[in-house]
Amino acid sequence: MSKKSTQVSADQVAEYLQQYPDFFHDHLNLLEDLNIPHPSGTATSLILKQVELLRTKHQDLEYQLNDLLEIARNNDASFIRMHKLTLALLEASTLSEVVNNLNIVMAEYFLTDFVAVRIVKEVSNPPISNLFIEPSSENLKPFLKVLASNQPKCGRATLAQAKVLFGDAATEVKSCAIIPMNFTELDGILAIGSRNEDRFHHSMGNLFLTQMSEIIGTRFIALLNKANVG
Repeated sequence: MSKKSTQVSADQVAEYLQQYPDFFHDHLNLLEDLNIPHPSGTATSLILKQVELLRTKHQDLEYQLNDLLEIARNNDASFIRMHKLTLALLEASTLSEVVNNLNIVMAEYFLTDFVAVRIVKEVSNPPISNLFIEPSSENLKPFLKVLASNQPKCGRATLAQAKVLFGDAATEVKSCAIIPMNFTELDGILAIGSRNEDRFHHSMGNLFLTQMSEIIGTRFIALLNKANVG
């Protein structure tokens, strides 16, 4: 009488290993003979494949952690810069001081090359030259579309815009952010320029730019009322 042969299918082996994941802990010698296909075409042991997969997973998690840390660092840096800006504006008690402080803090903490504020208001005897643009002035026309959108515009300014904002330095400005300041008590423009054409680009987020314009605009309103400019 011949013995009945028993065959085990691959599915049965897989099912067994799933039920007993520690099987190879007690049969380490089997790992020396086990091989699985490698993407390169060569063969590698199961343990090496596991190490490779774990290393890849570890690297992916490390990249994700580094990305999160970089975002956190950027947010911290942005918070510090906005804090310095707020303090510099609050320390100013006159329009001349606030313009001067704004230029200093933007250069030191925001690393910008040019800053301009233009307030849309008719003033008979302006205390600071180039700070005000009359509502009927031709100089306001290049900004009507931006003001109507009430959204910051980043990229390369037109030559007409650059001349109004940055005067003789217009041709030096390779990129800038033009930010509307639309408040009940003030209409105006905040512009930040750079000699680097990649510094301000159209895909930039608007959150910090909008918050910056709100802080600056609010301080200008207070100082304009204090100086009784009208």
